Amino acid sequence: MSDVGGKEGVTIVKRIKKGGEGHHGGAWKVAYADFVTAMMAFFLLLWLLNAVTEEQLNGIADYFTPIAASTRESGAGGMLGGQTLGEGASQSRTGSTSAVILPPPSIGSGGEDNTDPSESKEQTESDQESQMEAREQKEFEQAVTDIKKAISGIPELAPMASSLLIDSTPEGLRIQILDQDKIDMFAPGSANLYPRARELLAQIARIIKKLPNKVSIAGHTDPSGFVDPTGYTNWELSSDRALATRRALLEGGMEDNQLAKVTGAADRDPMDPQQPRSPRNRRVSIVLLKAEKVNPESFDRLPRFLERTNPPPTNPQTGETLAKPSENK
Repeated sequence: MSDVGGKEGVTIVKRIKKGGEGHHGGAWKVAYADFVTAMMAFFLLLWLLNAVTEEQLNGIADYFTPIAASTRESGAGGMLGGQTLGEGASQSRTGSTSAVILPPPSIGSGGEDNTDPSESKEQTESDQESQMEAREQKEFEQAVTDIKKAISGIPELAPMASSLLIDSTPEGLRIQILDQDKIDMFAPGSANLYPRARELLAQIARIIKKLPNKVSIAGHTDPSGFVDPTGYTNWELSSDRALATRRALLEGGMEDNQLAKVTGAADRDPMDPQQPRSPRNRRVSIVLLKAEKVNPESFDRLPRFLERTNPPPTNPQTGETLAKPSENK
């Protein structure tokens, strides 16, 4: 190659020498250590969330709330309030911020805590009893509503509406039918029910037969005495009226095995003690007993007292019981 003047050109080649790369150093170790630290903190957080109760979590959350921020200068005013995990840690004696008390460490591979099983069982039984009482009370309230509705739908029972008194007692739901002036349940001095009273009891029977509760019936009289050569007193009269009420309830559809007891109280439990001869003292009480007031075994017991059998024959001379014909074979 030559230029215009006939001289050969000179070609200059520049070569850049690249120097060797420097050592990378330990920067990746720092990043890895940060990653491991973050993972450890994450798993520690998960463990704490599983170890504390909801109330303690709320206490920790309140600590980070600006309104509830601690103003103490002591180092024990931190998140755990000067306590250590798993030791029950004593509370800090300084400052006013409440300390968060963590539960004791879990034991066993299954992570079961140290809760006493008997305490949990008692709490469960208490909850069940509360639920049963609430359900029973709701059934009683519905029964009252149904009885009032049934009576209001029968014009013939309108005069008896004011004779009906329903209230709650420690034994259960009490339904009382009181005598009024010129409006009685029974004929004077007897246990014969008037038609209106019998119909009222039939309406009550249709309601209480739907409930599982046992029924107690008691008859009451006023202190008015009467002369009876047979010795018939208010004790017999109140008992007979209670039994007549029982028969009317059975005719109304109530099952006999729902009855718990039938008693007569004569004039010993007046409704109006200030006026012993008040017609209100002549009454019949029908009580739907609470479940706790009745022996549980009696719910499944058949009415044995209704089973009537012919007595075995006896020897008229000696009075001894003779064997049945089947036994002589």
